Amino acid sequence: MTEMRDAPTTIEPAGSGPRRSRYRRSITRLRSASLEAYPLWRGRLLFLAGGICVGLAAVLMAKGADLAQEGFRRLTAPSPLIALVLTPAGFALAALLARTVFPNSQGSGIPQVIAARHARDERFRFSLISPRVACGKVLVLFLGLLCGASAGREGPTVQVGAAIMAAFGRLTPDRLPGLLLAGGAAGVAAAFNTPLAGIVFGIEELGRAYEARSSGLIVAGIVAAGLTSLWLLGNYTYFGTSQAELPLAAGWIVPLLAALGGFAGGVFSRLVILFARGLPGAAGRLIRARPVVFAAACGLCVALCGLASQGTAYGTGYEEARAILHGDATTSWTYAPLKFAATVLSSVSGIPGGLFAPSLAVGAGIGGTVHGLLPDMPVGALVLIGMVAYLTGVLQAPITSFVIVTEMTQNHTMMIPLMVAALIADAASKAVCRGGLYHTLAELMLARADVPAQPVTQTA
Repeated sequence: MTEMRDAPTTIEPAGSGPRRSRYRRSITRLRSASLEAYPLWRGRLLFLAGGICVGLAAVLMAKGADLAQEGFRRLTAPSPLIALVLTPAGFALAALLARTVFPNSQGSGIPQVIAARHARDERFRFSLISPRVACGKVLVLFLGLLCGASAGREGPTVQVGAAIMAAFGRLTPDRLPGLLLAGGAAGVAAAFNTPLAGIVFGIEELGRAYEARSSGLIVAGIVAAGLTSLWLLGNYTYFGTSQAELPLAAGWIVPLLAALGGFAGGVFSRLVILFARGLPGAAGRLIRARPVVFAAACGLCVALCGLASQGTAYGTGYEEARAILHGDATTSWTYAPLKFAATVLSSVSGIPGGLFAPSLAVGAGIGGTVHGLLPDMPVGALVLIGMVAYLTGVLQAPITSFVIVTEMTQNHTMMIPLMVAALIADAASKAVCRGGLYHTLAELMLARADVPAQPVTQTA
């Protein structure tokens, strides 16, 4: 008789089954949470990495712009008359490259970013913020400054910053509008070392709305760009620290100077928009048929402005504005109008170039001229009011204007007068030019692209 034996059995400790089940459920929940959090953290890392790259690009563009301006001074050192050949030739070459080799690199660059944010056609959007456009923007901008163009690097930094962020945005297409906004705002913050102004500019001018979904990530991108700039250049103030104050008894000058600056800025915007839409009649047909010849003619007129101003109308105008602000130079009454004319000509010629620095220089010239008429007034206070007023007139972005000037000079005692000046200048500018410059140019781009686009909304 065969002896039956039971198979050996494993005796599990009491409660081990429920514990194992709970462990499996915990692992499942953790894996699920990790998968859900991955897109969020990937988006944050993209904003941070993009911000660092924007900061590097802003520093390189600042150094390159300085070298280009120094190159122009050396080229014209033997004789200022060299500019009569150099500047027209440089404008013609820059316009040719901007039209044929690097299309959509013309002008400031900020309208391109606004148009890209509102465009629904992906191919058209990419044509405005592609790496090719960004590289061309930088190279042709430096060529223009090397030949004496009255242009800044800050607007181009916005377009380059947006292009960098757009390259990162290919990994998260749903975040592309926020990335473009962050890239442009980070460009302003890194270019001027003004992080608060970068945030305000992104909300007031690029977005014209507060995007709660991306607000924290936009700030993170700006911080990353700002820290990169600080690491490479140190903690600097763009125009140096200003302790200027305006006595209460002299407050009557604020509305007058603000209205003058705002009106002049509105005239500037009106002229640029007029040329962007196309002049009527034979003049408009000639410009459209011969854009490179027109650019050369603009360059010749810029050279004449430079000769009449003894060289101060060329370039960004940073050194001249700083000297006027701190009372280190006597302002000629011709400086502001000549710088104004040189900047208009550079802007309508079709070459790349920003408006922030030249606008601040024109505003400083207006303030310095008023000080020549009223020598008892503090020159620093008048210059700050003139800078805010004229920049507001050009941009029609009053908050950005007074914030950026306040951060550039670390002057907080003038904040209330600057706020008042910005509001008055904005009203004066809108009396001359109904639509904001950048948004009107963006609307023209969208209309000419003949693609479906969201409307570019305006704010009061």
